[in-house]
Amino acid sequence: MSSIVVVGANWGDEGKGRIVDYLAGGASASIRFQGGNNAGHTVVNDFGTFKLHQLPSGVFNPDCIAVLGPGMVISPAPLTEELAEVKAAGVNVKMCISDRATLCLPLHAIEDTLEEERLGDGAYGSTRQGIAPAYGDRVMKKGILVGWLKQPEVLLERIKFMLDWKLPQLKALYPSFEFSQTAEEMTEWLLEVSAPWQDAICNVTEPLKALQAQDKGLLFEAQLGAGRDLVFGEYPWTTSSNVTAAYAGIGSGLPALRPERVIAVAKSFSSSVGTGTLITAMAEQDNFREAANEYGAVTGRPRDMGYFDAVATRNGVELQAATEVALTKIDCLSGMTDLKICVAYDGEHCENPIWPQTATLAPIYEQLEAWDEDITGCRTFESLPLAAQKYVLRIEELMGVPVKMVSVGPERDQMINR
Repeated sequence: MSSIVVVGANWGDEGKGRIVDYLAGGASASIRFQGGNNAGHTVVNDFGTFKLHQLPSGVFNPDCIAVLGPGMVISPAPLTEELAEVKAAGVNVKMCISDRATLCLPLHAIEDTLEEERLGDGAYGSTRQGIAPAYGDRVMKKGILVGWLKQPEVLLERIKFMLDWKLPQLKALYPSFEFSQTAEEMTEWLLEVSAPWQDAICNVTEPLKALQAQDKGLLFEAQLGAGRDLVFGEYPWTTSSNVTAAYAGIGSGLPALRPERVIAVAKSFSSSVGTGTLITAMAEQDNFREAANEYGAVTGRPRDMGYFDAVATRNGVELQAATEVALTKIDCLSGMTDLKICVAYDGEHCENPIWPQTATLAPIYEQLEAWDEDITGCRTFESLPLAAQKYVLRIEELMGVPVKMVSVGPERDQMINR
């Protein structure tokens, strides 16, 4: 198995978790290379149904090392809870956590919430898990590294340094802010809550390099999608890290990574949660949202639903330098009478239709033939209704790279390989 990077072509929620879980059977390591507890990957397999937030989706392969890379911001208490959940399901977890990753503290979540409330109608749509403040502290050289959990004296010193800098600013900007926990209390809490996984903290580059030397399969996983990338996404309604495949090596601890495959995952329709633009939004979307179960995995917020946006998705595929596309949830389109794809935009600046969408743009649609059949039992491309085949082939033509995987349901075996 080669090095494979699985990334999102849209705004997140594309179904990357089920693709990683499907591919993990042939991997020796499953690596999360950015983000934190602010998004969820839903995985359905023989162990049950899980919404993973920090653990990589390949964790269910007992022979696969679950790696949390240096590009992540790690929320310690939620990680402990998530680990306990998968272990309770009978999963034997082999884990490596980068000592260079940054801790995302409860104080960061408070700061995140206060800022969203201050912004009011101009809020970014944050999940309020503290991700942006944690990354911000890292950039300001005030972050708390995971590796310091194994050096309590250094941990206490750096927390004092951070609090002396942060608390006066928070009180000045947010008059209602109160925080009574001392640096000593925070240090004690961190050491206690991280105890179940402290032994996994290490320089993750070393075990990954060893696997590379043995020509073992490595599986890299991003959260969210190209439209939420900090640099290339719909700024400022982005996440606070780089979600593109180009960052996989840096965020995993293998800066010289040259992956053989980059799989851009896209839904067979568009969906978005949080603030931003969804040009292909449906006029009536409640029934479709319910049928497709489109709610945020972290917040439970209803996702905005739209027709497949080939312009935005092609942009995402190109930003990810994808070698192929995995198309998910095509089964949700069965019975849709008004089936269409956005193939271009109309409006001012439509000649440069990239994020951020600063102009008012309108979708130009291409109508496609619909189908009524239940396709969840299909296991070959040829067994799909002809209209469904044409839909996939048209998307493939518009993307410029092959659609090699088509999922017709959440289970592992509901995958068509082309």
